[in-house]
Amino acid sequence: MPGERLSIRDNSAVGRFHGASESNGVAVPERHSEAKVKKDESGCRRWLRKACPCCLRKQSSSYDLTIDKEVVDAEKEEPASPVPPSGGDTELKELSLAVSSVDLLSRKTDRNRKEHHTDQYHGDQLIIRRGRTFQMELELSRPFNPNTDKLHLELKIGTLPLVSKGTHIIIPLVEELQDERWEAKIVEQNVNRVKLSVNSSTTAIIGKYKLTVATQCLKTGETTTHDPEKDIYMLFNPWCEEDTVYMESENELKEYVLNDTGRIYYGTEKQIGARTWNFGQFDEGMLEACLFVLDNSEVPPSGRGNPISVVRVISAMINAPDDLGVLEGNWSGNYAGGTSPTAWSSSVEILRQYHKEGGTPVKYGQCWVFSGITTTVLRCLGIPTRSVTNFQSAHDTDVSLTTDVYFDENMEPIHHLNSDSVWNFHVWNDCWMARPDLPPGMGGWQAVDSTPQETSHGTFRCGPASLAAVRSGQVYLKYDTPFVFAEVNSDKIYWQRNLDGSFSQIHSEKKAVGHCISTKAVGSDERVDITHIYKHPEDSEEERIAVETACRYGSKPDVYSSPVAEDVLVEVRMEGEGPRMGGDAQLKIVVKNTSSHPRRTTLHSQVAVMFYTGVLKDTVKKEKLTVELMPLEEKIIEWVLPYNQYQNQLVDQAALMLTLSGRVSETQQVLANQTSFRLRTPDIHIEPIGEAYVGKETSAKITFTNPLPVTLRNVVVRVEGLGLRDLHPIRVGDVGKHANVTVTEHFIPTIAGQRKLLASLDCRQLSQVHGVADINVHESQ
Repeated sequence: MPGERLSIRDNSAVGRFHGASESNGVAVPERHSEAKVKKDESGCRRWLRKACPCCLRKQSSSYDLTIDKEVVDAEKEEPASPVPPSGGDTELKELSLAVSSVDLLSRKTDRNRKEHHTDQYHGDQLIIRRGRTFQMELELSRPFNPNTDKLHLELKIGTLPLVSKGTHIIIPLVEELQDERWEAKIVEQNVNRVKLSVNSSTTAIIGKYKLTVATQCLKTGETTTHDPEKDIYMLFNPWCEEDTVYMESENELKEYVLNDTGRIYYGTEKQIGARTWNFGQFDEGMLEACLFVLDNSEVPPSGRGNPISVVRVISAMINAPDDLGVLEGNWSGNYAGGTSPTAWSSSVEILRQYHKEGGTPVKYGQCWVFSGITTTVLRCLGIPTRSVTNFQSAHDTDVSLTTDVYFDENMEPIHHLNSDSVWNFHVWNDCWMARPDLPPGMGGWQAVDSTPQETSHGTFRCGPASLAAVRSGQVYLKYDTPFVFAEVNSDKIYWQRNLDGSFSQIHSEKKAVGHCISTKAVGSDERVDITHIYKHPEDSEEERIAVETACRYGSKPDVYSSPVAEDVLVEVRMEGEGPRMGGDAQLKIVVKNTSSHPRRTTLHSQVAVMFYTGVLKDTVKKEKLTVELMPLEEKIIEWVLPYNQYQNQLVDQAALMLTLSGRVSETQQVLANQTSFRLRTPDIHIEPIGEAYVGKETSAKITFTNPLPVTLRNVVVRVEGLGLRDLHPIRVGDVGKHANVTVTEHFIPTIAGQRKLLASLDCRQLSQVHGVADINVHESQ
């Protein structure tokens, strides 16, 4: 009952309550000296006497212990050591070790961001590259004692982190750091503050990690954890020799990883156009958006340590079919409900919109937009990448590794059979990595294409395909090497339908595709031709061997015809930079007889408006020309396409294709030639006004001239520049025929240095009109 007095007779009280004795079961009076008391007292008794005086109250005249019975019963039920009251200055509290705060040293000016080449990324998150040491500082509740304390770090990624999958990483504290593994070392200690140096694995998974710091006091066995508010972002490391994306040249690293602007080429091989593109991989929200693209795929985090897998995922996720990727393609010419592909000049707005809307594909894109976004995402994640343009780019639809053109008995094209096509140009990407999954020598540049053309293993994606494999014709090496080979080095085979419905091969054109493969030069805005990386010189023995090697693995291995005499040549020539938009298109057809005998032929000419993908829209002019040639004679035929015949037929790229076909009467030699050309459009001129300073308003004058003899309707000029201003549409309205337009753009720079201001025209009647100006921004005065 409450208040009942008991003598302590059970051993459970021994050592727990003041005065309890094991010898006789009764309280031992404290008549001994203070030294004796201290000698007999255990550490826990001393602690309890100090911690809880209400339980061990010192009596004035008697040291008998009076205990409430309910208290005794409670003590029997719970024999554990009592918990010291909150806020008490206790010995246990002094022994415990806890983390008060964590500083990830993640500011742009901190050593981590600079040494990891991530100081250009927006924000103050810790962004690091795998395989390199980084540092952090911990504030502890007391000084760390390596003899009695333990400490380790934990990193977790994904929704179900597992150690076995590499998504839950336990980082031990070691005395000396070793390379290529997860571990941490204390490098500085100042009272309660310690600095850790942390190693990461060269095969670490890419993405956003949650950090936990765990501490343990060996004396008490108490373990505490601390979760910092900030996450850790891990990227590929092309500066690290052990990383499979390692690139040796510092200049190439600056270009292919750190450059946030670039050039994308378009047009035809004889009229190569260029436009500046804002990749913007360091801009606000871009890292989060790029990781969102990865998260939105069906690939688990455990698969994101291999750049081959990541590139393949990104190739699929940049386009919308199959997986609701970033960008919806549209080649119809009708862009209602979205933005015209030619109006984009940057990946930033597209990726921001995709992220903001939770994965709804952005409308609309074509190949150069898909390529620009792919460059942004891969550079952001740390994979060296460039946009590449192939002129006269073949699209092989039947895996024959040839581009087939079919004619009827009268040498008229059979359109429904001509599923293979040759695009004026096609833009894809090269990315740099080792290929341990392929034979030695297949590493380096790899082709990857995010434009949805053909499926690969059931998904619209292409690559990575080793350029070394493409060049040598080893199309049996993964991934999608046959498709890339056909784009750059397939022969164009011409077929004619016989009276019985069968087809005979009538001509083979060996230099029809894969011309002037172009990318931006390292360190400048110049164009560099990289055709030699994709294939050997045309007609060289090595190139022919590569073609024959490749075709053995195609669907038509016996396609090549026997050699025939070819003594009549036909070609198309263009003066200067070629025809301009708004005027008559003039070309020259040259027919030459190289034999010592007369030759007679009938040339069928047909010109059609063409999408840049090689798909013909409408035929705008057809002619039949009879040509008689004396021995060794050359004739030049002036060919003209009046403006009024094409003005209402043009599509985005203002491209046309002239097809010539014929047969030499005397020798039955077949003549065949296809020439694509575009109508050149004017540039937008941007003229900076005055000096530019960070935080101060400055201006630029933007001018362009309508080249057409008709009024342009609903003209919009889109202006943007990284570090200068976000995308700003300027609504100009209608622009009269041959009229000049001038607008002044005001903006406030936020970043010092050489920046680029871009402008592009968004107009239904006129596309591929754009301009760029360098703006030298000074620090604020």
